This record gives sequence, C-alpha cells and structure tokens, in this order.
Amino acid sequence: MTPLDDLIAAAREAPRRIVLSEGEDVRIAEGAVRAHKDGTAHPILIGRASEVADRLSSAGAGPAAFETVDPVSASKRQDYAEAFYDLRKHKGVDEEAAFAAMNDPLQFAAMMVRQGDGDGTIGGAVATTGDTVRAALQLIGRAPGVATVSSFFLMMLYEHHHPKNEVVVFADCGLIVEPTVEELAQIAMSSADSFTALVGETPRIAMLSFSTMGSARHDRVTRVVDATGIVKSARPDLLIDGEIQFDAAFVPHIGVSKAPASPLGGEANVFVFPGLESANIGYKIAQRIGGATAIGPILQGLNRPANDLSRGCSVDDVYHLIAVTSVQAAANS
Repeated sequence: MTPLDDLIAAAREAPRRIVLSEGEDVRIAEGAVRAHKDGTAHPILIGRASEVADRLSSAGAGPAAFETVDPVSASKRQDYAEAFYDLRKHKGVDEEAAFAAMNDPLQFAAMMVRQGDGDGTIGGAVATTGDTVRAALQLIGRAPGVATVSSFFLMMLYEHHHPKNEVVVFADCGLIVEPTVEELAQIAMSSADSFTALVGETPRIAMLSFSTMGSARHDRVTRVVDATGIVKSARPDLLIDGEIQFDAAFVPHIGVSKAPASPLGGEANVFVFPGLESANIGYKIAQRIGGATAIGPILQGLNRPANDLSRGCSVDDVYHLIAVTSVQAAANS
C-alpha cells in the first residue's frame, strides 16, 4: 500500500460529517460521490437543492443518498444567524447583517461546524483562499493554546524513483509570508501534531535553512535557531533540530557528514521552511519535478477542521482533501 492508501484507509475507519460549502460545483459533487462510495466521509453539500441534485446525478449518484442544505431556506438559519450575531457583535455586526451573512455558503458551512452540525468543512474550489480562511478564523476560531493558524502540505512519496516510501509534511506553504520567530515555532509545533494525527507516526522536525549547525551566519539563520529553541523549551516531547539544510535533514549519509550530532539522523519527516516563499517554491518543485503527490494546503491550529482547495483543483484533489479533513475531525473528537 502507498502512503495515500493508508490515509484513505484511516478515513474509512472513522468517517466524519464533512460540510462542502460549494456543493453546486461539479468537482465538489464528484469528489463527494467518491468519498461517499468509499466510506471515507459523510459529505454534506451546501447549495440550491435542484442544482446540487443535478451535479450529483451527473456524477452518477442518487441525490437522496446525500444531505443537502440550502442556506436560504435552512431550518437552522435563524439559529445560526443568532449565534453569528453573538460572536461578531463586538465587531459592529447587527442582527440584520448576521442574518444576511448566512446567505454566504462559506460562512454558513463554518457555522454548521461551529454549532456541531458538521465535523469539518472544505471550500476554495470557487471562493478565494482569503475568503475561505477568513470564514474559518472568524467562525470556527483558533484551537485552545494556539496563537497562529498556519498551513501545510502532505507530500506523498511512493513512486519508484523516490528514495523513500513515506509521507512528509512541508510547512507553511500557504498562509504566513514572513513568520516571526514565535510564529515559526508555532508552525513547527502545529505541524508535528498534524503529522501525528494524519500519519500516526512520530514526528521528526527539521527547521530548514541555508545553513547547517552554524555553517553560515545571518539574521535569517538566527531566526530559525531561536524558533527551534522556543519549541524545545515549550515541547520537550518533540524531536526537533535546526538550523539544518534539507539534504542533511533528509539523506542519512549527508546528515552524518553535515550534522553528526543531530538527533534527526537524516530521517526528518516534518520540514518547516523559514518563510512562505521558500516553502511554496519547495513543494511545487517536489511535486512537478520530483513527482510527489501534494495534498493541501491543509489548515492547522483551528478549533475544528476547515480546509482550502485551489480554484484549479481536480476531482482527485477534492476527494483527497475530504479524506484528510475526515481524519483530522476524527483526531479532533
């Protein structure tokens, strides 16, 4: 089995209610049908009933097998609007604006999850990343003790040319452009917990840099060293090292040569990049040249799972992210 097969199997063990805010999109409907048939989740599609039914029928499924919710006519719309008002009135939102906000599928889906009528939500096939993340932050909120919401990609390595058959995490590839030292530390801790929840193995965290153990001196190197120190102090349970170059963190014999005292031993599986620029470039090189399967961006640090698709996503992307969100929700319960 490939690492991707393992993830799908984990989702099947405890399928959760995943609210799909863009149920009228054909890719969303087809991904939901696959997830339903495979037993990886119980999809809930948001949208106009007739439009969602058409998309499901086109995907070869009977609409009656799926829960569909139209925000305009939903029985719980008033309840959600009142909860929205209580949550946002300190920001100047009045009751009329709260009721109107429930017309927005993204905000309606996030409120469903907040109110316990769904276990996780996915958007972004139609909406922008900014709108998708904003709805999650405002309505679902941060997990207790988490100051920074960030993102990561699951990088699946299982092609014949890959030196290892495994899944690794790249973070933060989608949200925080230039993380502070404290944010970089939080990204590392959240990524470690995400890896454990989704992969079920011990995280081995590499705090990446262009320097390995003092081989270069620069303010950007110092940031990584300081962030590593924060993690070691806050989470002594985690195996982490940095600053370290990617090759020393990933290739055992190079690790022995460049960083002989590192506890990673060239076997890191969680890679924390120093900024969004390098992380985004890195995952795309691994995907497009290296042939890794990239799943994400997956959000972390939220009170309940909410994830973002690309507007150029495929049905496979939808299906895989439904499985990820279902596993996240199971770990969160």
